[in-house]
Amino acid sequence: MIAILIVTVLVVADQLFKSVCANWLTALPGNTYALWPGVFQLTYVENRGAAFSMLQNARWFFVGITVIACVAMVWFLIKERKHMHLLMKISIALILAGALGNMIDRIFFGYVRDMFYLVIVNFAIFNIADSAVSVGCVLLGIDICFLKGRRYLEGKPNKEPEAQE
Repeated sequence: MIAILIVTVLVVADQLFKSVCANWLTALPGNTYALWPGVFQLTYVENRGAAFSMLQNARWFFVGITVIACVAMVWFLIKERKHMHLLMKISIALILAGALGNMIDRIFFGYVRDMFYLVIVNFAIFNIADSAVSVGCVLLGIDICFLKGRRYLEGKPNKEPEAQE
């Protein structure tokens, strides 16, 4: 249930914010509005590639890969729902929400709408969906390396370590 809630809220928020920014920022000089001058601004761009604008104009390749990944994540969430712990569910839901948010853009617009720009570090412009994927991947990595996810992958998702005699 938590995964459905996370995915729904994030996809709706992502699409609404992208729509607002696409309409508002394109009317401003440079498609930009400084929220914190020199640190953080909203800058509307249309990304026809993947992360950091790699593989430009490979729209249907990305849609296909995303569909496969989303089906796999949904299947895993359903199949393993009784065995997965909360952090793993949240992590996968974040990744799924981000993938769906950007896939919607690719299907309906042919590009992904990005708007968050960290001027202070000159980082790539990104959106809510990108953030969800990034946070989900980091949480999943931490979980698998250091927390319950490690035991889950070892085939002991709900078992406590056996006592030594």
